Amino acid sequence: MGRRREEHDPDRYLQLRGVHFHYRRRVPQEVRDLDHRGRFVRKSLDTSDRIRARTLRDLYEAADNALWASLMIGDNPQAARIRYKLAVKRAESLGFVYRPLAEILTAEPLETILQRVESTIGEPAKSPAVDAVTGMVERPDDKISDALKLYFSDIVRDELRTKSPDQRKRWKAKRQMSVDVFIDLVEDKPMSKITRDDALKAHKYWLDRIAPEDGPGDRSASTGNRNMGNLRTLYGDYFRHIGFPEQKNPFADLSFSDKSKRSRPPFPTDWIRDKILAPGALAKLNAEARGIALAFVETGCRPSELANLHEGVIHLDHEVPHISVEPREDPEDPREIKTASSVRKVPLVGVALEVFRKHPKGFPQYKDRETQLSATVNKHFKKHELFPTDKHTFYSLRHSFEDRMKNARLDEELRRMLMGHSIDRPKYGEGGEMKMWQEELMKIALPFDPSIV
Repeated sequence: MGRRREEHDPDRYLQLRGVHFHYRRRVPQEVRDLDHRGRFVRKSLDTSDRIRARTLRDLYEAADNALWASLMIGDNPQAARIRYKLAVKRAESLGFVYRPLAEILTAEPLETILQRVESTIGEPAKSPAVDAVTGMVERPDDKISDALKLYFSDIVRDELRTKSPDQRKRWKAKRQMSVDVFIDLVEDKPMSKITRDDALKAHKYWLDRIAPEDGPGDRSASTGNRNMGNLRTLYGDYFRHIGFPEQKNPFADLSFSDKSKRSRPPFPTDWIRDKILAPGALAKLNAEARGIALAFVETGCRPSELANLHEGVIHLDHEVPHISVEPREDPEDPREIKTASSVRKVPLVGVALEVFRKHPKGFPQYKDRETQLSATVNKHFKKHELFPTDKHTFYSLRHSFEDRMKNARLDEELRRMLMGHSIDRPKYGEGGEMKMWQEELMKIALPFDPSIV
């Protein structure tokens, strides 16, 4: 209880001696043999202003916390990062920018160097303050595997916060794979030791998969670009995080031409009507997978968007029944939407309206399990010969929805809005225009037997 009260005391570790405040703090027993300053840390703050004293105290407190944590952790990458950060904070508390000694001697004027020396007068020759001011603490140099762990735990923690568990898992897995390939090709190198030649090895690996000299490749240019981009981003974000944004990125400008992007072919409209919507065609799919497949036909929403709808965004009692595709902002159950333009409302017509009347609470079986959903539906379509060619997939229904809107000459901006694509003007309004959207979609709604739902 005493320590807890101390942590919330606004004047903790402050002593007024004469007219000046001093920072005084007991060194924890666990690290007393490793911290050579004795049982107590004492430092004059050279100010009689209580607010300024508290600010300086905060800097020293943070630095000591980091120092003691690093001493208890020992010699590992996390300890090196802690030691470096505390050196930066100590230098700042004394009015200096932390720089390595070699940089101080080559880049700073003599006057500033003398000021650094004068600020340490009275300090032991080997003390945290002297090391910080004179640049004697080496910057951290994690291996790329440890840098990736730091990337996940600290650097992009805020970005991961809004992802669902499944989104987070898949997002991490893609970046882990990029790093694993690099380690297999090169080695688990310290970040500062990664060279352009190392980056070129990774680039050649993907080039040989995308465009081998003796035949067609087994990977797309976009796959190669994504993997090189993952390494480039990790490298840049890591060095920005540890305070070296100017570090030259060896993965810069290494990419692949992607002029012939492969696109999934759409289903012909008569194939959807006569094959997919035929009674019995989807009967052996479980009810929720079948519902999503049928709703996909008349909404064009991504399967992941449909799988993660819930009761609060399914509006069957409105004048225009519709679904709202939007992020889940529940901190206990978050989920991101692919892009800002993907947030939209889609009127329900035809078989999609019938599906949501049967599933007014959505499809909980496939919440955050869109990979399993796609595997289940693709397997069923293949087994029952519901694909026109071997190039078609379940996702091809989204391209079919877009083509059907084009063929019916629906307004381009309306098409882009319903597909969740970006537009170069403010989005359509709501209210009366929802009725117009419904009327336009009715033009492409396909006939169906209610028994298929």
